[in-house]
Amino acid sequence: MLAPDRAEGQDIYTFAGGWQWHDVRTDDWQSSWIGELRTRYPYTSEWFDLASTLKDRNYLSVRFKEGVETVIMGTMLYKVTSDPDHHKSEQFYFYLDDHVLITINLDDHTRSVMAKSERTSMLHQCRGPADGMFVLARAILHYYHAGMDQFECNLRLVESDMRTRNRRTLMDKILSARFELLDWSNLFIPFQELVAAAREGYHNQLDDSRSFQQLQYRVERLEQLIHHYEREIDTLVSIDDAISGFRGNEIMKTLTIFTVVFTPATVIGAVWGMNFENLPAIKTFWGFTAISAFILLWTGGMYLWLRAKGWTGDLLRVKSKNRNI
Repeated sequence: MLAPDRAEGQDIYTFAGGWQWHDVRTDDWQSSWIGELRTRYPYTSEWFDLASTLKDRNYLSVRFKEGVETVIMGTMLYKVTSDPDHHKSEQFYFYLDDHVLITINLDDHTRSVMAKSERTSMLHQCRGPADGMFVLARAILHYYHAGMDQFECNLRLVESDMRTRNRRTLMDKILSARFELLDWSNLFIPFQELVAAAREGYHNQLDDSRSFQQLQYRVERLEQLIHHYEREIDTLVSIDDAISGFRGNEIMKTLTIFTVVFTPATVIGAVWGMNFENLPAIKTFWGFTAISAFILLWTGGMYLWLRAKGWTGDLLRVKSKNRNI
């Protein structure tokens, strides 16, 4: 477990590599101990001035102190998903240079994760604050993997629903999945940007950084997952479009067949419904029977002719409930 030096509103951790992590909790950017950090690390002043304007925004900047020392500062929006009922977006601010890592308003769950022996050991192996930031970012990305696992389960239910029932509400479920994935993708962007910013700031110094390599591999894994699910959702949309088009064509064909088949009855009914005295067989006792028989024969003949031409296909057959369409 980490053993911090505690001050009002912050924990200060010192690691084997000789660097420090200030874990700060505050809503007051003008507090006295923020002033102490400004005094101790003068280059943070610009970041502290800017941080108060970055609420609910992602921000990342790479600077070079005196043109040499790399400084990365910014803020990240992220989501903690270890608790299925916890969907609130979190935000923390960070500053790092060659000597110190400062984080502000890191959530309690992530703070407890970083205090575990496994993460403590990794932090003590870090050569500097940059590696410590990579360990922290990788820990947060674990929530995204948990979220992707739950997203995959929900997506499989949508696929099963499409395969067995194909109800009209299915497109709503597909679109809901698309928006959920879009939300995850937007929250993932800051971590991609962090990897790119680290390469910009540290160049070949990252070649032998285990912490950076682990973060990069986790980012690549999530990129692959997101791209895979994007293609999968696009496929579901295409399948639903194809099914809708097929069903529309099937309905129109069926209505056309019924219209043609019952055309004789419509014509005869229209003719014999006219107000004329001299219609054939209108005053005979067998007239109604003969005309009805004639209608039935003509209708049946029309259907048999369409069937012989192969124009009815299987449109009028009863389908199994387990069919895909």
